[in-house]
Amino acid sequence: MHSEQIRGILDWLSDGARSEPDPAMKMKLTCEQLVAAGIPLHRVGVFVETLHPDIYGHRFIWRADGEVEVGSTTQDVEMSEEYKRSPLKILYDYGVEVRFRLDDPESKNFPFLDDLRAEAVTDYTALPLRFLDGTYHAASFATKQPGGFTDSQLSALRAMMPPLSRLVEVISLRDIATNLLDTYVGNRAGARILAGQIRRGHADHLRAAIWLSDLRGFSALSDGLPPEIMVKVLNAYFDCQVAAIASHGGEVLKFMGDGLLAVFPIADDGADAAEVCGRMLAAANECRASIAALSFVEGSYAIESFRFGVALHVGQVLYGNIGGGNRLDFTCIGPAVNLAARLERLAARLGRTVVASSDFVGLCSEGWSDLGEFPMAGFSHAERVHGLTDEMPLAVEGL
Repeated sequence: MHSEQIRGILDWLSDGARSEPDPAMKMKLTCEQLVAAGIPLHRVGVFVETLHPDIYGHRFIWRADGEVEVGSTTQDVEMSEEYKRSPLKILYDYGVEVRFRLDDPESKNFPFLDDLRAEAVTDYTALPLRFLDGTYHAASFATKQPGGFTDSQLSALRAMMPPLSRLVEVISLRDIATNLLDTYVGNRAGARILAGQIRRGHADHLRAAIWLSDLRGFSALSDGLPPEIMVKVLNAYFDCQVAAIASHGGEVLKFMGDGLLAVFPIADDGADAAEVCGRMLAAANECRASIAALSFVEGSYAIESFRFGVALHVGQVLYGNIGGGNRLDFTCIGPAVNLAARLERLAARLGRTVVASSDFVGLCSEGWSDLGEFPMAGFSHAERVHGLTDEMPLAVEGL
């Protein structure tokens, strides 16, 4: 084993492995350098827990004959038999190094090691990655070398843990920040915040197709259901919209009780405006179908049908930081958003699920019926409103 090369690897990791920005490539280069320095690695894994509503953690697996495999585990992984019978559970439970020679009878207690044994692996060790907040994550190493790892090879791997822990922690914290921002403010806003657009009043003009929707009869529902059941109802209802909006290129900016505000950004030159509006209409039709098919049952509480309304508009918005004191909201405002809100309320009065402005219909003209002109509160002129031709109006609310 070449001690000078090992020291070079440690220095490279301590400096953030800056020659390669991609985390998976950092791992690939680290493993290849360790092999070149005389540590005969067959498989290396890095396992990091994260803060995400759906994902428990990320895994990076390198093999000597291939690229790095990147994957994720869901929040229920700790309940799985695979995890409960994994060497990593010992590491996570006690924060200790775990090592098994695969000719040791005790190794047969772990099904995962049976898989490695089938690959002719002779030795396996998992070392804790200690983060500054006291949490433990893991790096595992396997070799096919006869007799397993030597003492000097294990010492080199152990020496690598402090700089590797700091590097993985920095990458993990940025990943967590990105995930949380994406979860709470959306991808576009999250990217801007990470880029440093955090000053109050920092805003850009954005041309966008605007989506504003709400759940019909929300007040009556919330009055008749326990709060914890109402939260589940809203989550099921929003699930029908968020996936459709995201899959068609939109971004959810805000949930407001039962309301949802989303934008579909349009290029500065407007060249893709018709295509963007077409995608938003496709998302609206997808939501219309999924919400019509939605029902909710839990215990003695049952909702057999849901109704919602959505207004589609297109216009210029101001997109950025708005708020007071040290509490800011990254959102969009402007007359176009206000008009979308007026249209959404009008949809309820007209018994319509989907309504659109003339500006929107001018870019996406197929399948609309002219519903007439209506005065809009706060606007000096009436707005011509359009409804889908394949939709019959439902019961009118307070017209």
